[in-house]
Amino acid sequence: MKFNELQTTRTKNAKRVGRGIAAGQGKTAGRGTKGQMSRTGSKKKPGFEGGQNPLMQRLPKLHGFKSHKVPTETVYTGDLDAVTAKSITATTLAEAGLVSSPYVRVKLIVKGELTKKHDVKLSGASATAIAAVQKAGGTFEKVDRLARPASQKKED
Repeated sequence: MKFNELQTTRTKNAKRVGRGIAAGQGKTAGRGTKGQMSRTGSKKKPGFEGGQNPLMQRLPKLHGFKSHKVPTETVYTGDLDAVTAKSITATTLAEAGLVSSPYVRVKLIVKGELTKKHDVKLSGASATAIAAVQKAGGTFEKVDRLARPASQKKED
């Protein structure tokens, strides 16, 4: 049997650091003398860049970054009497010109008096707006935003 033909498994024992001068890893135990990583319990969170604003926080602040979130538009209770439909949805509000599109989130907020009875079906409303609608004899139902239809791709 030759030395290079031995079938052994290599095991490397962990270094026992901080056990005195003779152990080879004494005193500072390979951490250096002072600084951020020399103390016990020191660890940096992922993405830490030494106090500089990390990349994941910088990116949204850069030029040309656009949020693709559909904005919420507000409608006031005083504007609802101008709508002729009995059931008020985002579509009827868009037809009346109170919101830009039937596909946006619409939230009802109290501002002005509500005199007519309406069945309101919107994405959201304040608690006082719901109370105002019910006081006028109507109802409020929370519904999801109307999904924009998928566009048809042109075939060659």
